[in-house]
Amino acid sequence: MAAEFDVPSVYDDADKLLREEDLDFADVIADVSVHRKLVEQAAKASVSVICQKPLAENLADARAMQAACQQAGVPLYVHENWRWQTPLRALKNVLASGVIGRPFRARVTYANSFPVFDNQPALRSCEKFILMDMGTHILDTTRMLFGEAEKLFCQTARIHKEIMGEDVATVFLQMKSGMAVTCELSYASRVEHDRFPETYVMIEGEAGALSLGPDYWIRRTTKDGTTATRHPPPRYSWVDPRYELSQSSGVACNANLFSALSGSNPAETTGGDNLRTLELVFGCYASAEDGRVFRVGECLTGNQAI
Repeated sequence: MAAEFDVPSVYDDADKLLREEDLDFADVIADVSVHRKLVEQAAKASVSVICQKPLAENLADARAMQAACQQAGVPLYVHENWRWQTPLRALKNVLASGVIGRPFRARVTYANSFPVFDNQPALRSCEKFILMDMGTHILDTTRMLFGEAEKLFCQTARIHKEIMGEDVATVFLQMKSGMAVTCELSYASRVEHDRFPETYVMIEGEAGALSLGPDYWIRRTTKDGTTATRHPPPRYSWVDPRYELSQSSGVACNANLFSALSGSNPAETTGGDNLRTLELVFGCYASAEDGRVFRVGECLTGNQAI
């Protein structure tokens, strides 16, 4: 790959790379098990860091990574692209316009039967699966749309018996605004509109309703009736057609991170912001295990592992 793209230097030692190169930033796309090590190495070298999601295997590591970057005076950003999908950003804008008034209830659904294990066989052996893999995306998107959560309750299930982790999760969130939000995640759902990797959203407000449905259609319903607009992602020649929606959102995500690195605009997906998403992920696992309502931030010592 280095030869194909004329990369002049290749390293198999991160410390050597950080010593010998004058880097604008380090982009950590390695396995989650080494995220903390690589982020702390970059911070020690005073290099800005972008890290792949999930940020860490447990909250203690995630908090340590954030603290290391703060102490070194360098930013920590996270590759959290789901919230940058074209239809989801359009939905956020319509919601912010106030057309349906104050929202009071919503449902965020990611449910399909896509054979994700065929393309990513390593996911079969994950002891914690869909909340780790997709929950980080969906819960982050929920925060982007509706703000912070106050309480949660979660149930999980394993439908594909040949895998180790959960492939279904249902999360009920009580938001600080008072909204009730249900998040549905599944790789075991054969449904009519089985369109991986689309996320469907239904929002009810005091003056109407919004929905993001199949094929990127947003519908607004008020006392005046229903109107609909379509918001497909941009087309790029390099994307895998099966992943076009999610892969194209990486462009917008990276544009936001680049603007932050260049000092033009703040980044949305910082380490500090992503910690709040991870608190929801680990809170979901704790709730599913204990069978109780979980107050966000409660009893999370930081050692709960994904």
